[in-house]
Amino acid sequence: MARYLISFDKGAMDHIPDEEFEQVGKDSHAVCREAKDAGVLVFTGGIHYDTEDPLYAAEPAVVSTDGLVTDGPYPESKELIGGVFVVEVPTREEALQWAAKVAAACRCAQDVRKFMYDPELE
Repeated sequence: MARYLISFDKGAMDHIPDEEFEQVGKDSHAVCREAKDAGVLVFTGGIHYDTEDPLYAAEPAVVSTDGLVTDGPYPESKELIGGVFVVEVPTREEALQWAAKVAAACRCAQDVRKFMYDPELE
């Protein structure tokens, strides 16, 4: 079995009209439930960048090898992750099938990356 990161960029869902967001939420939660029921879901979650809302503020930071903490990258950056969906499946093809379901539910393209092999997971 291998783990795959299925993700999309911040802003990838900006084209969705406000009145459709409730249905997008329902559809994406249905895919999460399906993956959980199938026993392949490792983790999923969206990244919230509302810095005005203390409950959801992401407070991004970069920690260097010497422990120095630098604030950022900031939500204005174009290279931020908007959400992740991690599955553990036997084949790349199955990971791509899950990515297709996530893409349809979220109404945006998904990036699929395989995690490095970890013998500790066996």
